[in-house]
Amino acid sequence: MAEIPAPTPLSLKTQVVRFVITGGFSALVDYGLLELLSTGLGLNVGLSKGLSFIAGTTTAYLINRRWTFDAEPSRSRFAKVMVLYGLTFAVQVGLFLIVFNGLGGHAWTKLVAFVIAQGTATVINFVVQRVWIFRIH
Repeated sequence: MAEIPAPTPLSLKTQVVRFVITGGFSALVDYGLLELLSTGLGLNVGLSKGLSFIAGTTTAYLINRRWTFDAEPSRSRFAKVMVLYGLTFAVQVGLFLIVFNGLGGHAWTKLVAFVIAQGTATVINFVVQRVWIFRIH
């Protein structure tokens, strides 16, 4: 019986493009929920950002695991992702609140703070996921 060859790993360029597309979609989930919770429902902006982060990062993980990094489910990998998401939660929500409050907490500062925090967390996420979580053996 012939052995099935291992799939060819995705190139860095393909991974970056897929990561950016996934990140864009996940950011829409995150920011959309942030607006819905904070503006639409009147919840505290910090609580809203925390909940929206969880929804956005869960979306990103599920898509990135299969599409961006072409990885099978793994308990070890999931545990590593939870460590990473704990770190990026602190970075993203903390940075969001620092920028949001530092710019006066006005309605327009929510988007500015979101973009800065999201951009920072995105870079951290890609590097850690590619190097530690979904590295090619």
